[in-house]
Amino acid sequence: MNFSTAFTPEKLQEAWNIIIRDFPGEIWATLYVTILSTLFAIIIGLPLGCVLVAGDAKGIRPLPAWLMTLLNIIINLLRSVPFLILIVMVIPLTRLIIGTSVGTVASIVPLVVAAFPFVARLVESSLREVNPNIIETAQSMGATPMQILTRVMLPEAVPSLITNFTLAITTILGYTAMSGAIGGGGIGKVAITIGYQRYRYAVLYACVVVLVLMVQAFQLVGDFLARKADKRLKK
Repeated sequence: MNFSTAFTPEKLQEAWNIIIRDFPGEIWATLYVTILSTLFAIIIGLPLGCVLVAGDAKGIRPLPAWLMTLLNIIINLLRSVPFLILIVMVIPLTRLIIGTSVGTVASIVPLVVAAFPFVARLVESSLREVNPNIIETAQSMGATPMQILTRVMLPEAVPSLITNFTLAITTILGYTAMSGAIGGGGIGKVAITIGYQRYRYAVLYACVVVLVLMVQAFQLVGDFLARKADKRLKK
């Protein structure tokens, strides 16, 4: 199709009909997959990030060097694999957990596998920003490593964690668009299967606008929560 003919009144009316018919359900599917994938990624990545910091040679509870090296290698390897390739690589795992490798729910598995190493690094970064003097004070008072982690480091890192989790959810939202290439649901599927493959460019651009607005909404909410949690702004 000639690109110049993609925005005629007839094509725009067709695109509007598709938006009215498909967008509400696909927006919900995108939100469902994004939020659920982020939740699972945080459930796995948060404790893993805590281990990376606490188990470091200079951490509050050093772990064997070989174990820390192994964890870092695994995380770096998973982060190095492009998402579209990772989707194919984890198809056996997706089928084992979900029973199928195609569909909206099935896309959650590769999204979590791609996101939890990223979340772990974000958590590691947030915890390393905590003032070491506060940690040393807690140690001098006889606090155990678990108490230091749960009552000192994590509470102090909450604003940074919220900011980084916001970054994670917006990144996962971008991944959901790519998952449409292999049968995942959501706005990404509409953009690829209807907008791109069928040369309905008005639909494609509408999908981009929706995704941008969703990212902005997540970012605004995350920034607001981070400001609320930042004790320095309350003084």
